[in-house]
Amino acid sequence: MKNFFKGIIVGMGGIAPGLSGSVLLVIFGLYQKTINAMGTLFKNLKKNLMFLVPLFSGFGIGVLIFSKIVDYLLNNFEMYTRFAFLGLIIGTVPLFYKEVKKEGFSKKYYIFIGAAIAVGVVFSFFSDGLFPKITDPNLFQSVILGVAVAASSIIPGVDSAVILSTLGLYEIYVSSIANLDLPVLIPAAFGLVIGALVISFVVNKIIKRFYTASFSIIFGLFLTIIPSVLTENCKLALNAQSAVAIVIAIIGFCVSFFLGDVKNNVEKIKKLVNKKN
Repeated sequence: MKNFFKGIIVGMGGIAPGLSGSVLLVIFGLYQKTINAMGTLFKNLKKNLMFLVPLFSGFGIGVLIFSKIVDYLLNNFEMYTRFAFLGLIIGTVPLFYKEVKKEGFSKKYYIFIGAAIAVGVVFSFFSDGLFPKITDPNLFQSVILGVAVAASSIIPGVDSAVILSTLGLYEIYVSSIANLDLPVLIPAAFGLVIGALVISFVVNKIIKRFYTASFSIIFGLFLTIIPSVLTENCKLALNAQSAVAIVIAIIGFCVSFFLGDVKNNVEKIKKLVNKKN
């Protein structure tokens, strides 16, 4: 049941601008388990499904519930909403970094982080697309769309919007979902399933063999997508709106930081209360 509720939060994170659901799986300590279950799905089908079904059921509900809320907030209170997400995302950085160092860490891994940041910046720079925008995709391009979505969803720190924009697929991705364009969505769904199984299998093997290096790269990529949360409509100035936005970001950071290690933080609060009594 815990995984179901965690799945709801992961689904919410999947909707939040700049934060992928896979990042929250890392924060919850479920990423490796999820990748392993998907990568070895048919080796122990019953056990893997018992883990994945509640998680992805919660994820679906989180997406459905939160998508409408986020859409309303972004349309009516964009600056406040985006600064709230900025605070929430930055609040996950310390625990994410702790996850990177979990199985040993040395100075050489800063090179991996730095290289990943450089790659992320390049991708962001070319996010308008290295390839021409596709408006009428053929069967192969529709399948590639699904594979791209799977890759960007499975690998934490990779912004799906950046990847799809670079491939010239972002506009068709958004419009096909909005208009329920089945000739595009059906082959894309096929690509999504195949891509998810293959990529999760490969990522699972890599993480098991090169844990710290893999998570160092993932962490570096994650850091590069944080600025993308804010848009041109979120410029700060010497006014009340900017002051409120900053306060909201700070609150978001505190909430995220607290929930990131909620068990230990609750214990600290209990000890503090007991000392005063």
